[in-house]
Amino acid sequence: MTVELKNILFPAKSGTRVWVLLDPDSLTIEKITQNVKSAEQGGASAFLIGGSFISDEQFDNCVIAVKAVTNLPIILFPGSSRQLSRHADGILFTSLLSGRNPQYLIGEQVMAAPRVMAMKLPVMPTAYLLIESGRVTSAQFVSNTSPIPRDKPSLAVAHAQAAQLFGMQAVYLEAGSGALNQVPAGLIKHVVGNISIPVIVGGGIRSIESAEAAAKAGAKAIVIGTAVENDGGRVIGRIVSAISNLV
Repeated sequence: MTVELKNILFPAKSGTRVWVLLDPDSLTIEKITQNVKSAEQGGASAFLIGGSFISDEQFDNCVIAVKAVTNLPIILFPGSSRQLSRHADGILFTSLLSGRNPQYLIGEQVMAAPRVMAMKLPVMPTAYLLIESGRVTSAQFVSNTSPIPRDKPSLAVAHAQAAQLFGMQAVYLEAGSGALNQVPAGLIKHVVGNISIPVIVGGGIRSIESAEAAAKAGAKAIVIGTAVENDGGRVIGRIVSAISNLV
């Protein structure tokens, strides 16, 4: 791609984007491709593929299967350096800045970098910030890190500002897969108001109301995962319609 991945994912003058997170750990490839078709019809603008434990071969097969049924961007959102595929359209090259575990701050990234370069994958450097959600999520447990307290927006802002100063192109505020509570709207708004790079919000967004709250707070993209697994891609159409009405 000659156009930067950031410009593909965040077109100029676009509203809040709705991305769908596909986790091959949770669903069969057949079910995932069904959800992809339905979500695309509903107005999704990109698909993220990532998981905590999935193997190289299974991950690659999932990317190939999804690419066969959609023309939307397929972006890697890997849980480790093993989850890479040359068949994707790009990768969120994330660093878990909210944690202090060197494996996810830089270790996995160093192991992944030579393969990402060799695959010539378009990259969007992204700060990954875990936000307390009311329960221990898979991301928190696997990364062995503590999330930013949900009632401490100034801490989230400081981490997001550090990301911008590092030259990262986006901040991902993550409550975690299956989160009890989504990232608070007030915290999102505080972060958005203090940086100039796009903010992505995921985790715990299961309803129109929760999606609207994130969009109103200034998120440039919201990521829906568990809701799609539970209801199929149909939920995306309802969310996209509601968010469009906010513009």
